[in-house]
Amino acid sequence: MPLRINGLASGLPPNLVDQVIEAERMPVKQMEANKTKVEDKVKLVGDLETKINDVSKSITSLVGAKGFVDKKLNSSYPEILNGTLDPDLADSGEWTLEVIQLANKPSVVTGGFPDKDKTTMGVGYIKFDTADGEKEVYINEDDSTLQGIAKAINSAGIGLRATVVNDRSDKEDSFRLEIAGLKTGDDNQVKFPTVYLLDGKADFTFAETRKAENAKFKLDGHEFEATENVINDLIPGVSLDLKRAQPGQVVRLNISENYDVISGKIKSFVDSYNAALSFIQSQNKLTQTKDGMQRLGPLGGDSMLRMTQSRLREIIQDPQMTDSKFDRVNDLGIEFNRNGTLDFKQEKFAKIVAADPQAVIEFLRGDLQNTGFITSMKKKLGQITDGQTGVVSTRKKSMQDQVNNINKKIERKEKSLEKREEQLRNQFAKMEEAMSKLQSQGGSIAQNLPGGKA
Repeated sequence: MPLRINGLASGLPPNLVDQVIEAERMPVKQMEANKTKVEDKVKLVGDLETKINDVSKSITSLVGAKGFVDKKLNSSYPEILNGTLDPDLADSGEWTLEVIQLANKPSVVTGGFPDKDKTTMGVGYIKFDTADGEKEVYINEDDSTLQGIAKAINSAGIGLRATVVNDRSDKEDSFRLEIAGLKTGDDNQVKFPTVYLLDGKADFTFAETRKAENAKFKLDGHEFEATENVINDLIPGVSLDLKRAQPGQVVRLNISENYDVISGKIKSFVDSYNAALSFIQSQNKLTQTKDGMQRLGPLGGDSMLRMTQSRLREIIQDPQMTDSKFDRVNDLGIEFNRNGTLDFKQEKFAKIVAADPQAVIEFLRGDLQNTGFITSMKKKLGQITDGQTGVVSTRKKSMQDQVNNINKKIERKEKSLEKREEQLRNQFAKMEEAMSKLQSQGGSIAQNLPGGKA
């Protein structure tokens, strides 16, 4: 640990070493100031990189191999029939359906009992004949109430569910047990139970039985059956949900492009493009500083900005070599303003897409490899943000390297200053020691001179 000097016999300031080191640290402060400026630029370049990456996020997912990715399923009677679709698999089209019968689970309901947890049905077992064979549930004395029997059936793992229901249509014996299969359809039929229960206070009997049934429906006038009310293999890419049987009521189902979402993605592309271009313009704009001078932004005049702006303009201006009747993106209602940013004519775009969606798809998609607006755009953006060769990414890396080099220089200088401080403190400590000895010797000589104190 370096020596601390509290005061010098020579009369020099006790913080003299601190003052010397502080003066010699000026280059470090200058390097730190330069590093801060470069770090600020790194952050700005990172912001620009993010804005460029945002340009392609929405529009990249606009089209796929089958056309527009964004589709919607419309049902004329969604309370009868509705569904969901996979836009990558579903094709546009129209169908008619009629729901004749819903698929049902097999079920049975007992007669009524005065309570659910006191009256016992006896001990023994209940046997079910299921699609997986005969299943038996054993009932002991502790499980012989309605609630206990339900618990025993549910925990047996035999593909049945038991529920105690409080049926207020019978004020005295309102508690009943419903036992139902877990699956719908003829293939999952259950023969409800044979009961062997002895010594109970009440008889465990059944009042109503319902068989398992398939769903029945007509597709374009042809009748079919399904084991479930959710049908996944009828229309490619569509999961249909049969909600209510209503024979005679034809439901029109169609799949079409979701133009609202498509238009929204184009708008997001335009907004993100303008955000990137506005960032560049703000950096190249002269602004007045506190000292009355006019200066560009921290990145103003950088060739990286010029190259990035050029690539962005090429995305909009370059013609696309596709089979579409559209050549440039401004044919779709995306046009330059006087200030250099884009203006999206949303109504114009909507009319063009509605009139000839395939031509728009062809222009945007091309062959998904070499041609098409989206393919061209991604290549141009890659020239900006590619991690190895992109103009923005390489500039960001170059600036970060500058920061790292400055950090290394500061570290070396700080180590040098530590040694310098230790050396100076040792030198001044020796000087103080020498001066103290001289002062002490001088005092002794003065005392021994004539007239001095004995």
